[in-house]
Amino acid sequence: MDTVATTLTADHLKRTRARIAAELVQTPTLPCEGLSRLTGANVYVKFENLQHTGAFKARGAIAKLTTLTEAQRKAGVIAMSAGNHAQGVAFHAGRMNIPATIVMPKGTPFMKIRKTRDYGAEVVLEGDVLAESAAAAERIAKERGLTFVHPYNDLEVIAGQGSIGFEMLEAVPDLDMMVIPVGGGGLIAGIAIAAKSMKPSIDIIGVEPELYPSMTNALQGRKKPCSGSTIAEGIAVRDVGALTVPIVKDLVRAVVTATETNIERAMAMFVTMTKSVAEGAGASALAALLEHPDLFAGRKVGLLLSGGNADARMLSSVLMRDLVRGGQVLTLLIEMPDKPGQLHLVSGICAEYGANVLEVSHGRFAMDLSASSARLAITIETRDQEHAQQVMDAIRAAGFILNVRDPNAP
Repeated sequence: MDTVATTLTADHLKRTRARIAAELVQTPTLPCEGLSRLTGANVYVKFENLQHTGAFKARGAIAKLTTLTEAQRKAGVIAMSAGNHAQGVAFHAGRMNIPATIVMPKGTPFMKIRKTRDYGAEVVLEGDVLAESAAAAERIAKERGLTFVHPYNDLEVIAGQGSIGFEMLEAVPDLDMMVIPVGGGGLIAGIAIAAKSMKPSIDIIGVEPELYPSMTNALQGRKKPCSGSTIAEGIAVRDVGALTVPIVKDLVRAVVTATETNIERAMAMFVTMTKSVAEGAGASALAALLEHPDLFAGRKVGLLLSGGNADARMLSSVLMRDLVRGGQVLTLLIEMPDKPGQLHLVSGICAEYGANVLEVSHGRFAMDLSASSARLAITIETRDQEHAQQVMDAIRAAGFILNVRDPNAP
């Protein structure tokens, strides 16, 4: 391992864990039968969304803050973050009476900005991406004499995140694998050191968004683009940590990517199957199982649900999109004679077959229709695709021409 990285040992992580234990929640690691059934793996979930501030970042933040001198505490700290590191630093700094300034990208979800301010931190919105926010934070740190608390490229922060690895294996000692979200690499680096010290045979798998394969680039010497809008904004980084890469290279079996679709699916599955909220980055470990099932089939897998600070509007959209994707919500386009009673006939069929009508739009002026015809757009909710097919068959049997609106159409 790189000589810089070797300064971070399992003993260091154990001492850090003991120092910060009273300031953290030891979150549960629980079996999830539903996820196991759908993925083909024996799945256990570490619910770090139950941590202070709703994410694992509180661990690294308190680990760093407890090492500051009195002069550093008095001067204050600064961090750059898309949300969860911001809240972790702001929360613990507020409890320790340390002034905190957080630089966030301009596109950070409103909820994360609001929560960070509620914890007492000054929020500065600067930069379109995290790298630009980092540059701004470093500039302000020099101008004001503040201690910079990096979200991942810091040995103490990495050590704090590593406490998760100890907890997961203490809860489930016979895990075969751990699947960990990867942004800058601090989380997976700390967990890998801890877990490998307890069980050298365990496989550590990282997962990053397909749009931001930054760790993959660093490990493989590639330059794939890292750009675009992702629902996993918490791990959407262009540059990984210099301290984390050698640790990941030495201890992590593989880093895989997950598509936006599978990250969305994973968010919805956490809500419906575990009754837990996961943000995009927080759900990416489950997304890896959906995308690469052969890698995990038949193995006892520990998934880290790393954070639950999902924007309410975004979560609502994800859940509805998942219903559409699964054929449980669909819009039927029905051509019918333009005369009284036709809408009543269609709604009666929906009622007879137990379909829930969500929205109705009745149009007469489309130029592709006869002047004696109308088009009904009716959005319905069904139990599943089979149920939806039964409803559509019944409408067609009643003599109506029916098409399903493409959910990807504008």
